[in-house]
Amino acid sequence: MTDRRQFAPATERNRGPILSILKDHLPDTGTVLEIASGSGEHAVFFAPALRPLNWQPSNYDPEQLDSVEDWLVHQPSDNLLPPVSLDVTKPVWPVETSDYGGGRITAIFNANMIHISPWQACEGLMAGAKRVLPVGGQLFLYGPFKENGQHTAPSNEKFETWLKSLDPDFAVRDIEVVCDEARKNGLEHMADHSMPANNYIHIFKKT
Repeated sequence: MTDRRQFAPATERNRGPILSILKDHLPDTGTVLEIASGSGEHAVFFAPALRPLNWQPSNYDPEQLDSVEDWLVHQPSDNLLPPVSLDVTKPVWPVETSDYGGGRITAIFNANMIHISPWQACEGLMAGAKRVLPVGGQLFLYGPFKENGQHTAPSNEKFETWLKSLDPDFAVRDIEVVCDEARKNGLEHMADHSMPANNYIHIFKKT
C-alpha cells in the first residue's frame, strides 16, 4: 500500500513551542479547526496532547488531504477527526453545514498559510473566523510577519524574495495590516508570542 504521507522538517522544530502556547490559551471543550493542515504532522502531534478537545484538520490541496489521512492511519487519536476539504475563500465552510458532525468549533489554528497564498486567503480566514467562532473564541495565527512594514530578520526578507519568485501575490504579511483585516471581522488582537526561526503566534479573539 502506498504511503502518501508528506514530511515538513520545520514541524519538528516548531511543534513543541506551538503546543505550549495552545495549552495555555485553548478552551477546555469543543473542537479546534485547523485551517491548512499541510502534511498533517501538527495534527497528529497536537491532538493527543489536547484531550478532551477534538482536533479537526482541513486542507485545500488534495495531495495534502491524502497526507493527513495517512498520518491519521499511522498515528491515530480518538479526538482526531477525519480531514475535510476546505477553501478559506468560500462563503460557507464545511464545518458550517448542517451535516457536519465534528462538534462545535471553539477555536481556529492556522500555520504558514497567509504568506504563501494570495491576500484573499487572509481575508477569507478572517471572514470565516467571524462566522464560525463563538463570542470569545480564539484564532491562533502562526508564521513570519513584518512589523510596521519592516522584516523582523534578514532571513525573512530572503524568504519573501523566494516567495515572490513563486507568485508575486505571495508575501510575508505586515501584522498591522492583518490586524486591520481582523478588526473588520470583529476579531481583536489579544497577544503575540515570539517563536523559533523568526516566527510568531498572534492570538485574536472574537468580540
